[in-house]
Amino acid sequence: MKLNSSILSATSRLFSSAVVRDLATRGRSALFARLVDEAGLTRAPRPTATVGDLFEEAFAVLRLGASRDEYVYKSVLTHKVLLGKHSLRTACMLNEFRVGSCKADLVILNGTATVYEIKSERDSLSRLERQLEAYRQVFPSVFVIAGENHVSAVMDIVGDDDGVLQLSRRHQISVVKPAIDRPDRLDPVSVFETLRATEAKSLLGDIGVKVPDVPNTLLHGVLRKHFEALDPITAHGGMVKVLKRKRDLRPLSDLVDQLPRSLQPAALSVPLRKADHDRLVQAVATPLRDAMTWA
Repeated sequence: MKLNSSILSATSRLFSSAVVRDLATRGRSALFARLVDEAGLTRAPRPTATVGDLFEEAFAVLRLGASRDEYVYKSVLTHKVLLGKHSLRTACMLNEFRVGSCKADLVILNGTATVYEIKSERDSLSRLERQLEAYRQVFPSVFVIAGENHVSAVMDIVGDDDGVLQLSRRHQISVVKPAIDRPDRLDPVSVFETLRATEAKSLLGDIGVKVPDVPNTLLHGVLRKHFEALDPITAHGGMVKVLKRKRDLRPLSDLVDQLPRSLQPAALSVPLRKADHDRLVQAVATPLRDAMTWA
């Protein structure tokens, strides 16, 4: 089944950071109400339907094979890898993580750093080769996860060490080609360029390197020089350790448990204050008929 592009776009945007942030900070979202109307999801709502029920219905639409988008793939990786193989106590997930001029769709940090580049049914493969070249400089384990329509072409593009995963129409992940974990190939300077200054300083401090107190205008150059002296294995281990500490998802554990399954990946992707957690839960429990007045 293929959906009208405007309906599909509105349905997909329901899971955007803008909607989640509105619900968490204001307890309501005019954008949510408008998108629900544009997507035609309120034509015959149950009298008892809530905002959370609407998210579940919208996600069921996005799951349709011919129209799956990036969020569907992130959801599968979140539930089957981050929350399935690992947990929020032992692993960390990064969304849209900048690597050079590219943005990695999803990174999961456990004992190693694994990047997942998503190529959904709606995506082009035109940038894939350049993306993989950038990711190999920073992540020891690189995967492309693709729909059935892309797998053959993806196999022609990936390198010897890169892995390929296929997301079936039944939403099962199968390994087409395993990834080889290669921390030895990382470029410490490329690792440095992905980190915030505070993270880079923390990494160096963890391995006993003292960073001199210099003006902010000089700090980038000083930090870069220290990273130039690191070996790839040390840079990788330090990156995993500091990112897991600085971007810890454990405080979101209780929140995630109270949200509809469809909304959990979005909640893990948007920085939220602890004070906003209850407001988001309450907003999701709002009767849908009341939520449509938000517009």
